[in-house]
Amino acid sequence: MIEWNVRSSGARDGLSRRSFFKASAVLGGGLVLGWFGPGSPRTAQAAEANAIYTPNAFIHIAPDNTVTVAVNRAELGQGIATGLPMVIAEELDADWSLVRSELAPAADVYKDPVRGHQMTGGSGSIKRSFAQYREIGARARAMLLAAAAQRWNVKPGQCRTARSMVFGPAGQKASYGSLAEAAMRLPVPEQVALKDPSEFKLIGQPTRRLDARAKSSGRQVYGMDFKPAGSKVAVVARPPVFGGKVARFDAAKALAVKGVRAVLPVPTDRGGNGLAVIADGYWPAKQGRDALDVQWDTAGVEKVDTAQLFARLAAVSGQPGGAAMSADIRPLAQASKRISAVYTFPYLAHAPMEPLNCVVDLGPDHCEIWAGSQYQTIDQNHAAQVLGLDPARVTFHTMMAGGGFGRRAVPSSDYIVEAVQVAKAWRASGQSGPLKVIWSREDDLHGGYYRPAHLHRAEIGLNADGRIVAWDHVIAGQSILMGTQYEKFVQGGVDGTMVEGMGRPYELPINLTTHIVQANVPVLWWRSVGSTHTAFVMETLIDEAAQLAGIDPVAYRRQLIPPDKLRHHAALDLAVAKSGYGKRTLPNGHAWGVAMHEAFDSIVVYVVEASVQDGVPRLHRATAAVHCNLAVNPMSIEAQVQGSVLMAVGTTLPGAAITLRNGIVEQDNFHAYTVARMPDMPHVEVHIVPSADAPTGMGEPGFPPLAPAYANAIARLTGKRLRSLPFYLKEA
Repeated sequence: MIEWNVRSSGARDGLSRRSFFKASAVLGGGLVLGWFGPGSPRTAQAAEANAIYTPNAFIHIAPDNTVTVAVNRAELGQGIATGLPMVIAEELDADWSLVRSELAPAADVYKDPVRGHQMTGGSGSIKRSFAQYREIGARARAMLLAAAAQRWNVKPGQCRTARSMVFGPAGQKASYGSLAEAAMRLPVPEQVALKDPSEFKLIGQPTRRLDARAKSSGRQVYGMDFKPAGSKVAVVARPPVFGGKVARFDAAKALAVKGVRAVLPVPTDRGGNGLAVIADGYWPAKQGRDALDVQWDTAGVEKVDTAQLFARLAAVSGQPGGAAMSADIRPLAQASKRISAVYTFPYLAHAPMEPLNCVVDLGPDHCEIWAGSQYQTIDQNHAAQVLGLDPARVTFHTMMAGGGFGRRAVPSSDYIVEAVQVAKAWRASGQSGPLKVIWSREDDLHGGYYRPAHLHRAEIGLNADGRIVAWDHVIAGQSILMGTQYEKFVQGGVDGTMVEGMGRPYELPINLTTHIVQANVPVLWWRSVGSTHTAFVMETLIDEAAQLAGIDPVAYRRQLIPPDKLRHHAALDLAVAKSGYGKRTLPNGHAWGVAMHEAFDSIVVYVVEASVQDGVPRLHRATAAVHCNLAVNPMSIEAQVQGSVLMAVGTTLPGAAITLRNGIVEQDNFHAYTVARMPDMPHVEVHIVPSADAPTGMGEPGFPPLAPAYANAIARLTGKRLRSLPFYLKEA
């Protein structure tokens, strides 16, 4: 169920004609339009100076009136291959039934207009390309109007557009397809007027996805499905401990497997190395790998044990750390009521349903790659570095991906670089042709780049009225930025991704310090990044403080949210109203739980209904209120929230943790690493707060507040507060 109401406002102008023509070309007699921006001047200038422009930049209007929109992001199931075409189609006045989309290859023209590289992450696809795609559509429409006006010898202002047609003052009409080639020859308008939101016909309407039919019928080609003619398949035997190396191996048994063509040493991630087994297909490659006789050298690398790691985190949490937020904690000593809490959060695997895969076709001076990447230009550049090629010599195709949650956006480009290394070794052995490197589910869970493990320690003091007078908080864990090209953003011992979400939106006297602990476990952002743990801590502690103060948890939150935080108040009020909180009588044994969180500039509030039977919690209903400003496609927002609910429920289930012993990951498939399944899905209702402002992110904000809302309901039923994820009620 979804309720929506949208309005929008705002426009941007300004486009260099020189930049436009660099980014444009005629393809099949159609109109092709591309643009750099909006973005910081430094980003835009740097990108333009090194641009590699493809012939079909953003829009191609074919003679048959079909409009194909190039999407500069990865489609991971989030619906961006429909959302961005909707934005262009709205300003273009295109007939939606004739609009198609395609995923753009790696190229400078497709870089994120704010981030400066082509990427999908940070819930920024609509947020950062909304103005960009609106202007592209508006400029294309203006050029089509001008072409029609020239044909009819009238002024452009005398013409109008609708459903991919231009209409003249005397009843003339022409299709976009018939005007496209002439329109391409015209100057690009320096300024365009964007539509008033009251004129929107498509933006704001629940719209079915362009790829829905292909996906539901099994005809959609994902990266895992793609295998060029004549290609071989490779699987890699990686060291059991991160950074380990091959001590010795005997490939005889592997080579004896029918279809196995080679066993080649290759570099692996984090300075290690492994063995690539190359065969005619996946099954012989896997059988060959299973038959390998290999001994590993792990003497020189740290062997992490998660129990010992949490002991280290607990130890450092009592020491001075990096200052992230400062407040006077002296009132703690005189507080009439106290909360002392320690929270723990395990490593988590991304575990997308489609494991990692990459096809590489390496020639003597050119490389072609096919992968479902979230980091196209970064991956392209890393591949080029490995091969000693100019990035222009590396063609990178963006494939449809079956999930990602951040795992396909790795600063080191680990799985892309590894695939290129395999192709490089294959070619060095005298062979050629495309190679497809496939990761199994076991490879995926053992392969690293997890959500970091964290420990939180909090001391909170309340006065007699229930007001929080001091809050001393420590977070300890690994940094996802250290050791990457983003390390410069770690300042004063504080990784901002570790603390994001702390405090907001409440007015609280929080003194927050952090400890960055090094460990030989590759870590990475994971859906909603730091908010995966900070939201749980904040919202369960706020709830506990409300209980200690004897105040309703919704009323307590309203007291703590500043009056000028209108979006937060609106989302909270909507969730409460739609859920029936405080008014609807719940069944016996059921309880309410409430939580709210802001992530990536969007606010999501959950009011949930849960029960506990025989020590097993059950989430029955989740009512979500979303404030993401303008809702481009309410149907996609509903889907994002539904998916977030199920994924968040998964983190509460026993077994939802990656653990290590003697440096080796203990989980190897879904029998050992718990993920949510269909019976775990509650009834979900999604409600969107109407807004006239530019869109904010929605890929991740639906995730963080679900688990704490669930935990708060359980606390009301059991009288015990849950201090960790996943939930283990018998130990609570």
